Amino acid sequence: MKRHINKVAVLGSGVMGSRIAAHFAGVGVQVLLLDIAPKELTDAEKAKGLSLDSKAVKNRIVNDALQSALKANPSPVYNKDVVKLIRTGNFTDDMKEIANYDWIIEVVVENLDVKKSVFTEVEKYRKPGTLITSNTSGIPIHLMAEGRSDDFKQHFCGTHFFNPPRYLRLLEIIPTPHTDPEIVDFLMHYGDLYLGKTTVLCKDTPAFIANRVGVYSIMAIFHIMQEMQLNIDDIDALTGPVIGRPKSATFRTADVVGIDTLVRVAKGVAENCPQDEAKDIFVIPPFLQKVVENKWLGDKTGQGFYKKTKGEGGKEILTLNLETMEYGPRQKSKFASIEAAKQVEDLKQRLRGLFTAGDKAGQFYQQFHAYLFSYISHRIPEIADDIYKVDDAMKAGFGWEIGAFESWDVLGVENGIKAIEAKGLSVAPWVKEMLEKGMKSFYKIEAGKKYYYDVKSHVYKLLPGADTFVILENLSGNVVWKNSACTLYDIGDGVVTIDWKTKMNTIGGEVLEGVNKAIDRAEKDFRGLIIGNEGANFSAGANVGMIFMYAAEQEYDELDMAVRMFQKTTMRLRYSSIPVIVAPHALTLGGGCEMCLHADKVQAAAESYIGLVELGVGLIPGGGGTKEMALRASDEFKEGRIEEEPLKDRFMAIAMAKVSTSAQEAFDLGVLRKGHDEITLNQSRLIADAKRSVLQLADEGYTRPVERKDVKVLGRAALGMLLTGIHSMRFANYISEHDAKIAGKLAYVMSGGDLSEASLVSEQYLLDLEREAFLSLAGERKTLERLQSVIKTGKPIRN
Repeated sequence: MKRHINKVAVLGSGVMGSRIAAHFAGVGVQVLLLDIAPKELTDAEKAKGLSLDSKAVKNRIVNDALQSALKANPSPVYNKDVVKLIRTGNFTDDMKEIANYDWIIEVVVENLDVKKSVFTEVEKYRKPGTLITSNTSGIPIHLMAEGRSDDFKQHFCGTHFFNPPRYLRLLEIIPTPHTDPEIVDFLMHYGDLYLGKTTVLCKDTPAFIANRVGVYSIMAIFHIMQEMQLNIDDIDALTGPVIGRPKSATFRTADVVGIDTLVRVAKGVAENCPQDEAKDIFVIPPFLQKVVENKWLGDKTGQGFYKKTKGEGGKEILTLNLETMEYGPRQKSKFASIEAAKQVEDLKQRLRGLFTAGDKAGQFYQQFHAYLFSYISHRIPEIADDIYKVDDAMKAGFGWEIGAFESWDVLGVENGIKAIEAKGLSVAPWVKEMLEKGMKSFYKIEAGKKYYYDVKSHVYKLLPGADTFVILENLSGNVVWKNSACTLYDIGDGVVTIDWKTKMNTIGGEVLEGVNKAIDRAEKDFRGLIIGNEGANFSAGANVGMIFMYAAEQEYDELDMAVRMFQKTTMRLRYSSIPVIVAPHALTLGGGCEMCLHADKVQAAAESYIGLVELGVGLIPGGGGTKEMALRASDEFKEGRIEEEPLKDRFMAIAMAKVSTSAQEAFDLGVLRKGHDEITLNQSRLIADAKRSVLQLADEGYTRPVERKDVKVLGRAALGMLLTGIHSMRFANYISEHDAKIAGKLAYVMSGGDLSEASLVSEQYLLDLEREAFLSLAGERKTLERLQSVIKTGKPIRN
């Protein structure tokens, strides 16, 4: 049966329900969001003379919940316009509407009796064959199916989204013994392709996979912390980005998720998993119990392990002292091994160094990994038959850059066992059996494909998706060329991909050399080129440190050469004889955005934050970005718009340093082109989708474009208009004097200079103006102050 999802009904509009609804709307699906009708009027409703039967009253709970979700930061939707796809209602009046929907998702409170009562209502109206799933995070799925019809049972399973659904990529699929396997296959595929999720098939065990392992990890950290006499600031310094975990680390994560939620999951495992050899770790420690009793539950109550306060110096974040239960200033944790590790870009190398360090941090990592490795070894096959499912769940659900079994491989399986036994813990027999059979790792890579050790058959099997996804990390045997920053991979079918690894993936001389070399090789030996990578960010832009160094030392010839090199690279990218696709994700700022602007096509991950941000550091886009925005405004003149309007829109996008909050929003900013550039929802598919785009352009008979000499600029007419606007903003004190100077230079370039009338100019003419303006601003003292601030603090000062 070919199944299509055009309309989804979400039952329950709480934090999860409203955000699940928003995510479905974000991918273009019509949504019906329902919740209970209130039983009492508010004072405001009474004042208006409304009754409990009034529609506004009946839908108050659902409407308030949806509005609250839409005001959240970060936003639960890719674009505010998608809200029109969500229709709200209440269980009393609108439950009958679900008969017209393709998928019904229950997201009411975590109470089995309440859920069962909702399903009783659902069965009255649901059409046979309609998907019905529950978003529970802990209640056994099979219990919810009890007493339901055969058709309901066949089409029912758990679909556990993680909060926030737009940003956390995990979707756990939990079937019951009655679930039709075709339904499971459909949900696994749909979640991946259409919702952008890492779909993980789970067994119906308490807390499923991610929460079972994730909450165990947190509880184990609490245990080690007390044993080693560490504090909250120490732990969050040890368990954050330095080991490939989110910035929220451990205690901040608990605050965000909700400390009561953490405690509920931990208690659930302790109560429902009597055979769990580590169940004592789930016992709630006294400090955690005290925090819950105080109702310091994290962000939802305004304080938890951390508390934001307003002082004389502005906002300050205080840390809870677990001994005194009082808040105080955050303490800077100092561990020699962590300071050394921060200089190491490669995560795997960093982990090895930290695990073998001789200081207190090293001791912590040895203990933590001993607990983690012991626990995951015993969870196979209890919670999952396959090791990769545990790793996928932790990476997608908890934001780990590297999975649990993957990290065990990095540190060495035998080293992990030694750490486990030194701590007095046990390892599951299958791990030692694997080693005895001569298999020294949980994963291996052959011919660019990744294989995992299958515990049942004792052989390596191809990782699912290996034929669908292109993973650059697995292609070390397919390197065409490399320098110290860049690697050019042959990804098959005549396509190469250039990847670079620098701090924040910034762009300096070696990256520009790599891109030019990649184009040379692609033109000579291949059909097309992808510019993309698998770093945390596509690129934070040009190397600010290099710009500052040249400018501070007044090496203007060197700086001029560097800017020319960047411009030549983006123009080479645009006017090569092979199709060039840029595949951005996450931060794509400044120079990274300029590469996108010059691509034949952009294949962007849905979570791409793209923009030209140079004005914030006292400069204008100097790698062709200013030129390209002027060119695009010129093309829009031809579409019949009032001539100044497109130019003003493009000017404001740069002048306000606007950054899209999603790839979808980048279309509104004019950075991506509607009807031309594309979005990939599942970032794991990004390089594969970019490859498809390259081959499509090549198959269509790609021809090198002709450099433009017909860019219409408006000269003094536009310059006067833009300068008037800048003056007004300065007069109203919205911008500083230096902001006005930078904006004035930008206006001059985008207007084509001080021309007496509208004229047609070449791209090179605009590039020369752009470079001159960039260099003149680089010599300004206030620009140097901004650049220095970014280098020192990561943020520009406003001067």
